[in-house]
Amino acid sequence: MKSLPERLSEQYPTLTPQERRAAEFMRAHLDDLAVYNATEVAALSGVSKATVSRLYRRLGFDSAEALRDHVRTMRGAPRVSEHPADSDLHADREIANLRAALDLDLTPAAHLIAGARRVLVIGFRTSYPMALHLRQQLTQARDAVAVAPQPGQSIGEEIASLDEQDVVVLVGFPRRPREFGALVTALAASPVRVVLLTDATGRRYSDRVDETIEVAIGSVSAFDSYAAVAGVIALLSSAVLAVDPARGRSRLAAIGSAYAALRELE
Repeated sequence: MKSLPERLSEQYPTLTPQERRAAEFMRAHLDDLAVYNATEVAALSGVSKATVSRLYRRLGFDSAEALRDHVRTMRGAPRVSEHPADSDLHADREIANLRAALDLDLTPAAHLIAGARRVLVIGFRTSYPMALHLRQQLTQARDAVAVAPQPGQSIGEEIASLDEQDVVVLVGFPRRPREFGALVTALAASPVRVVLLTDATGRRYSDRVDETIEVAIGSVSAFDSYAAVAGVIALLSSAVLAVDPARGRSRLAAIGSAYAALRELE
C-alpha cells in the first residue's frame, strides 16, 4: 500500500491550485494529520472543507478517519517532532488520549478475563512491556496468568493447549511483527477467547477477536506515548478484580502474606 507522501507526489501535478495548497500543508504536517479532521485541515491550509474532502478522495481515502488511520499506521516509527519540548502540547494530547480511554466499556473484556481458567498475555516489540505490566496487574486479581513469548521462545507451544476455557489478551500496538496477523488467524481458528488491546491501526483485526480495546497512543513528541494504555491496564485489572470481590480479597490477602513471609518488599 502506498504511503500518503507517495500519493501526494503522484497526484500533485493533477491538483487544482486550492488542492495544492491543502496538499502542501499536509506534506508539512504529516504527523498532525493523525488527529486533524477535515475541517481543521481546511482552516489551517486556508481552503474550503469541500476542497479537502475532494483531495482526500483523490488520494484514495473514503473519509478523514480513513486518512487518520493511515497516518497512525505510518507513525509506528519514531519521527522528528516540530514540538519536541512543548510540555503544554504534550499534556493536551495525553489528556485527550486518556479521556477517550476513560469512555471505553471494559466490562465485557473484564468478565472474559475473570471467568477464564487460564489467561495468556501476548505482546511483541514495544507491546511486550505493556503485556508484562498487564500480566503483573492481572496476577494481583486472579491466578493462572502468564505472559508470552518468554525470552528466546516461540509462540506455538504457548497456544497449543489453550481451549474454550482460556483467554488470550493480545497486546498489539505498532510496530507489530509480520507474524502478528498469522497469530490472530491461528487464535481465531482455535476455541480460545481473545481480547485485543490495540490502537486504531489494529482495528482491522477486530472482526476476528471476541473483544477489542482500542487506545490512542498518538503524541506530539518523537515517540508514541503509552500513558493512556497504562491507565486502561489499571482500569481493566480493577474491573477484573471487581467481578468476584470475595475471590479478589482472598487473592490479595494471600499475596500479602507471601510478601511478608518472604520479606520481599520494604
